[in-house]
Amino acid sequence: MVAAWVTVSPSCTVRALFLIDGEHYPPVVLDAMASVEQSLDIRGVAAAFLGGTEKLKEGTDYGLPLVVGRDPVSAVERALREYEIEVVVDLSDEPVVGYGERMRIASLALAAGARYRGSDFDLWPPECHEVSTKPSLAVIGTGKRVGKTAISGYLARLLARNGFAPGVVSMGRGGPAEPEVIRGDYMEVGSGYLLEALEKGAHAASDCYETAALSRVVTVGCRRCGGGLAGAPFVSNVLEGARLANSLETGMTLFDGSGAAVPPVAVGARVLVAGANQDPQYITGFLGAYRLLVSDLLLLTMSEEPMADAQRVERIVEAVRGVKPGLQVIPTVFRPRPVGEIRGRKLAYLSTAPAAILEVLARYLEERYGCEVVAVSGSLSDRRRLERDLREMQGLGVEAYLTEIKAAAVDVVTRRGAEEGKPVLYCDNEPIAVEGYGGIDTALLGLAEDVAVGFTGGVSGPLAPGGVQ
Repeated sequence: MVAAWVTVSPSCTVRALFLIDGEHYPPVVLDAMASVEQSLDIRGVAAAFLGGTEKLKEGTDYGLPLVVGRDPVSAVERALREYEIEVVVDLSDEPVVGYGERMRIASLALAAGARYRGSDFDLWPPECHEVSTKPSLAVIGTGKRVGKTAISGYLARLLARNGFAPGVVSMGRGGPAEPEVIRGDYMEVGSGYLLEALEKGAHAASDCYETAALSRVVTVGCRRCGGGLAGAPFVSNVLEGARLANSLETGMTLFDGSGAAVPPVAVGARVLVAGANQDPQYITGFLGAYRLLVSDLLLLTMSEEPMADAQRVERIVEAVRGVKPGLQVIPTVFRPRPVGEIRGRKLAYLSTAPAAILEVLARYLEERYGCEVVAVSGSLSDRRRLERDLREMQGLGVEAYLTEIKAAAVDVVTRRGAEEGKPVLYCDNEPIAVEGYGGIDTALLGLAEDVAVGFTGGVSGPLAPGGVQ
């Protein structure tokens, strides 16, 4: 991943980039740089001039190499590329830089492994520990309900079919207190197994159970709590889970993020998952830009109406290219993939999908798998509404429940099926690329092959900005 910020000893001076503008009187800027150098024990090695001319005098010497660009963001980007910077110190201000520019500057600094400091803020790049002893990938997201775990499961199955022998380390809000190995590769993780886990106090709809049950690969369940602006979990046991994964008979480790939180491990490449139905600022603005900068592929899910029309998708793709021009973007749609035979059955289909798309998914199930969907609900994440929906399904001739393993899928739906004596089947969501944007399998396998070839047999090293080892 990115190089982590390393605390230095008092005798070591940190290399700093100062951000300055022409709206401040030059002698004031010079005095400020000297004061900050002394108070923070840093040493300025360059200054990025962000613009502004009100108080700028021709020929002003700031005592440091001065880097300029076509705009504030490009000036900082160039300075970070040309100098080895450990901390970016922002002595600029509005109107030269506003909130949006500062978030982009923050993303650039953190992706370069540098700290970003201002008068009342201090952002640190997430620390990514070099703990994996196998080639490793990560799937991360820009938020909850964008399909990140579905992509992780799909990638795990793809890797297994192509001889990579993957193991998954899954990080979730409801994971176990101690990392837990779930042998999805050896056992059938079905409704009975999940109900038993629920009775033992586990959150049986946690991502680790979903991955093990639907992808049939060995999975290490972990937990996390809290997530920083750049994705660092406040508390997690993922490092312990990564060490446990090192001991398993697997050839590659796939780390599954949680919401917008990023697994705190160094990996060979990252797949970023974002939803086209999200506010675009969550993808290319704020610190979504940071996630783009440290990723190697973007899968843009929900890229269909009514969630997002073609024009919206294209605008997002163009905005992504403005942040990271070389990043491959593949817009995708999800379609349900049942695990088990549903042909000829009358089903109730339960999901977390938006209500507007449920009928599309139900028709897909009927046409592809020869079942009859007599009832649908998108309320898995709202137990009260889900209970109401299930009551309203009574008398509709439901013969079996088909549900995603999310939220209340086990404690409400699976338990309800057991009480009624009706089968409960589980389904995954598989991504399908929008025509004209390239193949998902080719892109994912290409990343995995690059990681495997570039792995030297030691610990997975950190990535520089742009995903270059």
